[in-house]
Amino acid sequence: MISTAYAMGQQGAAAGGPAGGIAQFLPIIILFAIFYFLLIRPQQKKAKEHREMINNLKKGNRVITSGGIHGTILNVDETTVTLEIAENVKIKVSRGNVGALISKDTTPDAKENKK
Repeated sequence: MISTAYAMGQQGAAAGGPAGGIAQFLPIIILFAIFYFLLIRPQQKKAKEHREMINNLKKGNRVITSGGIHGTILNVDETTVTLEIAENVKIKVSRGNVGALISKDTTPDAKENKK
């Protein structure tokens, strides 16, 4: 009785044909597609925007470094940026450490002038 059931199971699997192999990998393919559109693609887009922002840095821009230091760009070299973080206080940081540009509307002076 057991050998008959086993033999019937083998015939059922053989009837599925080559589509059975593709059907086994379909969930993995769908999972990869979900990860690509939800994680990988947005991260690549954000990295591209950051590269463009770093390439477009110029003298006079207000920036925030990745360490949280706010400053105004005094000089831009190929690998470094000189920031003035206070009156007569200048520091050099790597271009890659510039985290974001500050728009003129978000500076404390601009907020005080609007009031």
